[in-house]
Amino acid sequence: MSLFVIMGSGETAPPMVRTHREVFEAVGPGPAALLDTPFAFQMNVDDLTARTRAYFSQTVGRELEVARWRRADAPVAEREAALALLERARWAFAGPGSPTYALRQWLGTPVPDALAAVAERGGAVVAGSAAAVTVGTHAVPVYEIYKAGLEPAWVEGLDLLGPLTGIRAAVVPHFDNAEGGTHDTRYCYLGETRLTRLESTLPDEIGVLGVDEHTALVIDLDAGVARVRGAGTVTARRRGLQHAFAAGQEVGVDDLAALLAGRDDGAAGPALAAARRRAGPAPEPAPDVPDAQDEVRDDRAGSGHEPDAGPAAQLSLRAEAEAARAAFDRALAASEVDGCVTAILELEGAIAAWATDMLESDDADRARRALRAMVVELGELAREGARDPREVLGPYLELLLAVRTEARAAGRYDEADRLRDRLTALGVEIRDGRDATTWHLPDEDA
Repeated sequence: MSLFVIMGSGETAPPMVRTHREVFEAVGPGPAALLDTPFAFQMNVDDLTARTRAYFSQTVGRELEVARWRRADAPVAEREAALALLERARWAFAGPGSPTYALRQWLGTPVPDALAAVAERGGAVVAGSAAAVTVGTHAVPVYEIYKAGLEPAWVEGLDLLGPLTGIRAAVVPHFDNAEGGTHDTRYCYLGETRLTRLESTLPDEIGVLGVDEHTALVIDLDAGVARVRGAGTVTARRRGLQHAFAAGQEVGVDDLAALLAGRDDGAAGPALAAARRRAGPAPEPAPDVPDAQDEVRDDRAGSGHEPDAGPAAQLSLRAEAEAARAAFDRALAASEVDGCVTAILELEGAIAAWATDMLESDDADRARRALRAMVVELGELAREGARDPREVLGPYLELLLAVRTEARAAGRYDEADRLRDRLTALGVEIRDGRDATTWHLPDEDA
């Protein structure tokens, strides 16, 4: 089976484990190549390579070989070794980093043809984040625009999609990014205004293919079908008009190409009944709702589309931290130490599981702050004592009531009254009934 996979982000995070496994299963055994170019300019390139390999080995269950192509002018032996690995690879992957750096090292070299050949001979090419930006006809210079203030303008893409699928588009990952909070960072940090400007400069037959974070578009080249996997949607956008395909949906590759080229005549198939809308202002930042993650899952469950299931389907580390915090608060309010400990351990596990995610955000810092706060609050609970005071004081109070009952039976009423008054002063209410005497602590229901 020949596959071309585009991931909007999270290609080394828990939500995409299931999709990676499905792709590996579809193409079968054979060498798996990690092309390190997009992040090869970074000083910690070796650490990033090791983390990526560990993610695939430990969570996906597949060992990767490294196709080392850090510069187009690297020693010829190093370049030829990378090309030889791609030549025999059954699966090839490139992910986060800088799109423009990757394009400078790939354009005019044998790398694009080597990647296309992997899919053409029945394998899979997986492009995520920065690498996803490069595979269309045009590419967004993300860092140059968002970080350095370059005027919005496209750069030349590899156009791997066109020859393989017939889809001619500019690929925009991080399509639903909300990291900006109060400012619009959708569309790979461009926002609506800058994307609209860029869109107006595209040739008439070229559209924008948007892929949400922690979402994948899996294109089956043999069947001519594209399927959406993961947590979000894939959007075919043309001059502000958007068709969104949710997780679990599929669309014909020819239909998708027609949408992007502006050839949709309304008769391209039932999949095109997906939401069609004019893009608008950025949505308001979501409030910090403890169970927001569960609400999102409930919405999807009723949509008729099946997202990835199981532990790997967590939406983000931030969502996991919010869920753990809410569970901790509930347990703390009930003085349930085991529940507090469980929430802390689950958050610690989530932080470890998301450690391989290379998406730039403050989620990890937020999660660690939440974890530290939970530990401190659990310590305060331990200092105050988590056991029910009724459980601790009960045996002593029962003994004192027995002494008081004996005093009353012997006619020592002054002694019995003093004992009652002393207990009352300490906040313990004594109630004498017809058949028995009972004690009650403050705020205890009668």
